[in-house]
Amino acid sequence: MLRFTREAAAAGYNAVTFDDLAHLAPHSLHEPETAARIAVFREEFREIFRIAREAGLAIYVTSDVLPVTPQVDAVLGNHRQRLEDFYVELVSSFLRDFPEISGLVLRIGESDGVDVKDPIRTRLHVRSATETNRLLRTLLPVFEQHDRTLILRTWTVGAHRVGDLIWHRRTLAHALDGIESPNFILSMKYGESDFFRYLPLNRAFFRTPHRKIVELQARREYEGAGEFPSFIGWDCENYARELQGNANLAGISVWCQTGGWHRFRRLTFLEEGDRDFWLRLNTVVALRIFRDRESVEDAVAGIVGAERAPAVLELLRHAETVVKELHYIGDFATQKLFFRRVRIPPLLHVYWDCLFINHAVRKVLRHFVRDPERSLREGEAAYALFPRMIELARSAELPVADIEHWRDFCHLIRLARRYYFLPFDPELAEKIRASKKAYKKAWPSERRQRYRIKLSFEPFKVKRQTLGWLSSLLLRRQRGYRLIDHVFTLNLLGLAFRLFRPGKSKAVPKFLRKSAMGVDALFR
Repeated sequence: MLRFTREAAAAGYNAVTFDDLAHLAPHSLHEPETAARIAVFREEFREIFRIAREAGLAIYVTSDVLPVTPQVDAVLGNHRQRLEDFYVELVSSFLRDFPEISGLVLRIGESDGVDVKDPIRTRLHVRSATETNRLLRTLLPVFEQHDRTLILRTWTVGAHRVGDLIWHRRTLAHALDGIESPNFILSMKYGESDFFRYLPLNRAFFRTPHRKIVELQARREYEGAGEFPSFIGWDCENYARELQGNANLAGISVWCQTGGWHRFRRLTFLEEGDRDFWLRLNTVVALRIFRDRESVEDAVAGIVGAERAPAVLELLRHAETVVKELHYIGDFATQKLFFRRVRIPPLLHVYWDCLFINHAVRKVLRHFVRDPERSLREGEAAYALFPRMIELARSAELPVADIEHWRDFCHLIRLARRYYFLPFDPELAEKIRASKKAYKKAWPSERRQRYRIKLSFEPFKVKRQTLGWLSSLLLRRQRGYRLIDHVFTLNLLGLAFRLFRPGKSKAVPKFLRKSAMGVDALFR
């Protein structure tokens, strides 16, 4: 913690966020074992907070709404008012016990993943804009009394009526109606979905008068999490330029350590040698662009030095091309698609630490991609940049092995794209199997965290015409809801899903059942 806070402060950051309120706020309803664990955490974190304060960093603590234990569940059940009273008691006691804390960061739209085994588990409590507004009105007087800041994140996974808070202007306006406290800040991801490319700046930044934080991600959870150069500088430059308008921006929040359900483990400021170079680069460049209004070129040169800058910048430009034209399929990524209350991610076949090469993904992509020939050409051209990238990494004394690993993984992405868009060829299928084995042999998991290749050529038993009909019924290309959405997609479909529980069936891929909150969250 000494190393991390010193590095963050030296880079120019003025605050740090820690997880979480649930493990630092005791309550009389907690079980003795849980109370004992919380007591230990409180002593440990007092030391952590001291270190952060001595480094000159303000401290914010996260909180899901809301955390419960089996005993809390047994006593309070689903009684909403008693649950909210319980949560307000947690917040009040925490702010009183930790005067060194500057504020809380609330997440109302996502809770613990299905794989979390901790006795304290969070669950979705706020289900509508009205309930969000009521919670804010209840909590803000507490923060005003203690002179702390309440930061509300608009991030949601699409569950319940508040699930469109991140992009639906009426939901957001209703949730913030009458909220005018100087102790309140709104925190939003830059786009209308998760931390992906190809997303325009969320226009909600300009629709509300509240002070706002824009959330960025240096440790790109869908793009290797620091295993290779997934550079965000030019995206940051574009967003910063747009936000110079009437956005009432209070600052930025940069995710540099956590995020995503994957096996990648590199941590910013905490690795030996240059293992965190790509993470540090993103983290520092983002700050220099937003705070100091530096260009990407000046920011990079200020970090690596003027002599190395030309090679580093050329490498980063090529890396940007590989990410946007090989990891992503531009023809699909640029399409605006919504399902129920979520915007469909622009990246489907590479997700967290998995590459999916199967017939279902093939059919979906062939349905939506209008120019497969162009997609194939773009992918091949992007892959051809790797020899030059390796040469540049050597000349600039950057981690060459990271580029070599990325090259080998991208070879599989390139073969996958051929499988997606070319007529089926048994020889290509065999080449993919052989390349998967070669990748696993070249990059064994004990040496580094590598990607998992989810491979299957079993037929997906849904006809192309059926897929087209289902997509026109379930998906829309507009933000606003259609009549069919109000009647079927939002209501009847959600009811049917809850009744028949297909999310628990093994017919649904394990990836969708066991990752994050599970596919069930989409249908609440």
